[in-house]
Amino acid sequence: MDLFEYMREQKKETESPLASRLRPTTLDEMVGQQHIIGKDKLLYRAIKADKLSSIILYGPPGTGKTTLAKVIANSTSAEFLQMNATSAGKKDMEDVIAKAKNNMGMFGKKTILFIDEIHRFNKGQQDYLLPFVEDGTIILIGATTENPYFEVNGALLSRSIIFELKSLEKEDIKTLILRAVNDTQKGMGAYHAVIDEDALDFLADISNGDARAALTAVELGILTTERSGDGLIHITLSVASECIQKRVVKYDKSGDNHYDTVSAFIKSMRGSDPDAAVYYLARMLYAGEDIKFIARRIMICASEDVSNADPMALVVATSAAQAVERIGMPEAQIILSQAVLYVATAPKSNSATNAIFGAMENVKSQKTSVPAHLQDAHYKGSKNLGHGIGYKYAHDYPHHYVKQQYLPEEIKDARFYEPGDMGQEKEIKRWMEYLKKG
Repeated sequence: MDLFEYMREQKKETESPLASRLRPTTLDEMVGQQHIIGKDKLLYRAIKADKLSSIILYGPPGTGKTTLAKVIANSTSAEFLQMNATSAGKKDMEDVIAKAKNNMGMFGKKTILFIDEIHRFNKGQQDYLLPFVEDGTIILIGATTENPYFEVNGALLSRSIIFELKSLEKEDIKTLILRAVNDTQKGMGAYHAVIDEDALDFLADISNGDARAALTAVELGILTTERSGDGLIHITLSVASECIQKRVVKYDKSGDNHYDTVSAFIKSMRGSDPDAAVYYLARMLYAGEDIKFIARRIMICASEDVSNADPMALVVATSAAQAVERIGMPEAQIILSQAVLYVATAPKSNSATNAIFGAMENVKSQKTSVPAHLQDAHYKGSKNLGHGIGYKYAHDYPHHYVKQQYLPEEIKDARFYEPGDMGQEKEIKRWMEYLKKG
């Protein structure tokens, strides 16, 4: 390392972004992800024992994929090489493989290759790596924000262990923020700043599990806020909101306002007000609500409040739920909007809800038995028991319908399903009335 390189490295330590400076160097410094790096977990044991095999780290931005790779780099005796799939070309890959072969052949040393955003490698690039992963020339660590089962070569996947990193919990983010404010070595402790409790809660909540976003806001707040009369820099709720470029929305994911907003969202879809429904959708998205949670609520509403008045509503809602999980934000907001508007403007019926609730209540309150002609008759000797005798096969009759008793004798006149007069149910009602008359 020459003098200029040394000076550059020294400068990086003091002037790099806060999120970079606070990056842990050991497993014990990492916050969150205990489901994969807890002391009793496979990945923790493999890193500690320096016996790592090829892995794929999958998770949203800011969850610690690159950080974990750096921790591995600091913990291993192997050569650690890194490349970014967005900028690496064939020559870069050839150089890395040549170096790995040299490490193994001349020094008997393993090589770990960390590829950030591996999903951006095309099929040809991924195929190039495969034989070197197979023969142990390199130990691959791939990081991706996209579902690896969709974006990564199946052959590479089969030779790797996939670890899914979750969005950090609110308490994890708070821990990192406080570390950033108070740490005098890597953080902003020398600035003598304090953060108000409501600002801490807001940043931890609005960052939606993205540690990088929260730390960037803290750094900006400390560097741009004047000292108060007490000599301290105060990070207030107003400062935090300005620095993360998010208006403070009264929306605590565990509090009353959360449930009020969700309630208003569902009731707006049920009440066929698309403008209100999409407004509450936007409010939830802005506040960092989990898109999978929103998608689940839309699916429930499609069945509970639209039902067979428009059976496509559930199809649209279910497709949207699958799409948002695969695509993620910010594009997922468009998909959610489409589903919300479809459900909100669809004809409404709660007949399916009433039917199952009525049937469940009847099951709980009354003992019944299956009519003999409907009982299972596929086995030898069933006729001796009277099972299945007299059953009429519907497809043998006009319109594939024949009148016979299906409900138990005890409740033979019960009615649970009452089709409405809206949309497709209007046709269902007409058809059922026609059959009964016949």
